[in-house]
Amino acid sequence: MATSLVVGGVPSRRCEGVELRGEGTPPTTCRHCGAALPDARTRETGFCCAGCSYVFRLVHEHGLEGYYGLKDDVTAPADAAVFQPRDYGWLEVAQREAEGGARSPSEPEFRPAHRPATQAGSESRPHLTIPELSLGVQGISCAGCVWLIERVFQQQPGARDIVVNAQYGTMRLRWVRGEFSAAEFARRLQALGYLTGPAGGQETEPESRGLAKRLGLCAAFALNVMLFAFPTYFGMEPSFEYARLFGLLALAFGTLGVLVGGGYFVGRAVRAAREGALHIDQPIAIGIVGAYAGSLYGWLAGEERFVYFDFVSAFIVLMLIGRWAQVAAVERNRRRLLAHQPRPARVRLDDGSEVAPEQVRAGQTLVLAAGQILPVEARLTEAEAAFSLASINGETEPRIFRVGQRVSAGAVNLGRTACRLEALQPWAESLLARLLAPAERTGPRHVLLERIVRGYLIGIFAVAVLAGVGWWLATGDALRAGAVVTAVLVVSCPCAIGLAFPLADEIATVALRRRGVFVRDDGLWARLGRVRKIVFDKTGTLTLETPVLRNPAAMGTLAPDERAALLALVRDSLHPVSQSLLENLLAGKTIAGDVAGEVRETVGQGVELGPWSLARPGWRAGAAGEGGTIFAHAGRIIARFELADTARSDARAEISALRARGLEVFILSGDALDKVAALGREIGLPAKQALGDQSPQAKADWLATHASDDALMLGDGANDSLAFDRALCRGTPVVHRGVLEGKADFYWLGRGIGGIRALFEVDGVRRRTRRAILIFSVTYNVLAVGLAVAGRMNPLLAAVLMPVNSLLTLALVSWGMAGVGRR
Repeated sequence: MATSLVVGGVPSRRCEGVELRGEGTPPTTCRHCGAALPDARTRETGFCCAGCSYVFRLVHEHGLEGYYGLKDDVTAPADAAVFQPRDYGWLEVAQREAEGGARSPSEPEFRPAHRPATQAGSESRPHLTIPELSLGVQGISCAGCVWLIERVFQQQPGARDIVVNAQYGTMRLRWVRGEFSAAEFARRLQALGYLTGPAGGQETEPESRGLAKRLGLCAAFALNVMLFAFPTYFGMEPSFEYARLFGLLALAFGTLGVLVGGGYFVGRAVRAAREGALHIDQPIAIGIVGAYAGSLYGWLAGEERFVYFDFVSAFIVLMLIGRWAQVAAVERNRRRLLAHQPRPARVRLDDGSEVAPEQVRAGQTLVLAAGQILPVEARLTEAEAAFSLASINGETEPRIFRVGQRVSAGAVNLGRTACRLEALQPWAESLLARLLAPAERTGPRHVLLERIVRGYLIGIFAVAVLAGVGWWLATGDALRAGAVVTAVLVVSCPCAIGLAFPLADEIATVALRRRGVFVRDDGLWARLGRVRKIVFDKTGTLTLETPVLRNPAAMGTLAPDERAALLALVRDSLHPVSQSLLENLLAGKTIAGDVAGEVRETVGQGVELGPWSLARPGWRAGAAGEGGTIFAHAGRIIARFELADTARSDARAEISALRARGLEVFILSGDALDKVAALGREIGLPAKQALGDQSPQAKADWLATHASDDALMLGDGANDSLAFDRALCRGTPVVHRGVLEGKADFYWLGRGIGGIRALFEVDGVRRRTRRAILIFSVTYNVLAVGLAVAGRMNPLLAAVLMPVNSLLTLALVSWGMAGVGRR
């Protein structure tokens, strides 16, 4: 073993036994995340992206390969954030505050999930207090993730114990004062694909957990109801001495089931009615209340033909199963994201004080740190500085600003040192404040579901009333008529909309997760069928976040000391060229050794470290006007890297497939017209559908004018935020910036855009399955309600029909959705 360079805060050890390339038959799935490998290049390496290759190597080098025996077969690819510098100053402050308010070891403590053996005796040191901190974690998807986070924590100096809560996406840690660094632990997690953020206050119980509790109780109540109802079906006479007791117990457990489980649906149905809306829970609530009321009357009157407590209990359980499955699938995708992003970094003023972005005033001199975002429009007061405007106007190339020039709010300082600017406006007037402001969004209208609910309610009430009146007029027997009405309400089972529809949505959500698409808002399904236009942002959406290295072979020819020098030049820089080279470096071999010295930067030219340089041609090596980025030693060219901002590898094929489905595709970008036009030609779009020089407001205005009610907007940066607010549906490929993921209906991960087509394909299967379910449900209800109207229905027959109908409905869902599960 040889000690290697510390990369991204992760000191790794060289593991000679780790071979990143496969041997023999090329793999078809990524060795890290399990995603399908799309082309020959990825099948040769065995990884779908540089991030997965890097994380796979780190996992093995740190002795954590047990993760691959615990993880799900398919997980999300490693996000680009594993390579990018991230500010953890907020976490250092949080650790200091936690250590300031830490308690004595004699006080009560929470139960640890694991405690490192090396720290087992720390309780014997009474002079030490025990700091404790709760944090949010982005990226947890399975038990393997929990195991990996716990093991990484145990490897940290001063670590005591940790509790990782996958349900909430949080972790709670304790450590030994003065020995542990929460920021270093966060950097270790980031390098493995997990982002850390504030826990954000008291945890609230997920809806799925509440539903699971209701489901468990109601299942127990239903079993008890059936236990005491069976003797009646097997011939127990009403005169039997325990018959009344059995009936009372069935009533008691049935009532508990209605209160615990039925109350969930009734409460939601009542709220929807108050708002004047039709909701899926209304027919469910009517079925529960109608069947229970009739059963209660039957028990009080001693009329067995009215008693359906077993039916009511089983029906509630089935409805809860459907609802829990639907809610849990979406919550799992939301859980991968941080519930609370770190607040924007405080801005330092020239007097040394720090203020929050909201406190910035016009006229103040701001000292903007390297990598920091400029909160307001400002004037540069120094000679020159390089800024990235990609997240504001989509420009791919960094821009050099000279003294006196205005710099837009949202620009990122790409330099290695701080720069000074004079604020020209307060935060409230800043473009960045507008882009980051939350926007209200009305809930989706489930048009088809509303029609089904309306038809169900009108039809069932009409049939029940007409049947009751008809029987009463024909026989003069009010009890007989009441029994028919109760039977109609009982057997008109809304299993299709209460059980099958949610399960179809859940299967679709899980199938998409296996293809790298994560639905975080279940309202997406109601809106997706109305989409006729797909609008792409350019930079970071149709293209990757960083330029593509066109000649990766140049990286492979570098000697170990050259790789170490190149890493030292690029590892702390946010410049797109540096980020691209960093990805390619870290995805390859382990880099041993370090290069001493301070990296110096000349704005607009390049960086140098002693005799090493990485720069434009003609600055330290090569001739001005030549192409590429030159890596040199003492003026001798070692490698020339060719980088380009190109479309994602599958963009042309996927755009063609989307257009073949009848969808119009557009590009709305803030980048220059010629660059946007060139990308449009590259992916096969007509010139009129590739629009450049679009400001954030212009994007929103275009959507409002041309596609507000039928567009899917896909973007990655703050400049897409206003357009997101105007679009019918929205998605993002970037979830580490804390900007659009909270607004997105879904997000996808990986280096391609195939997830968009997968979304429409899966939705098509889901819609066809729902139509088949609806046809079957209508057929069943016609037959069952017909028997009830004819007076042929009784509690025993209803108890048989309901589970048979439910099982057939579930079988139909499984059959209809089987195709998406195999993809």
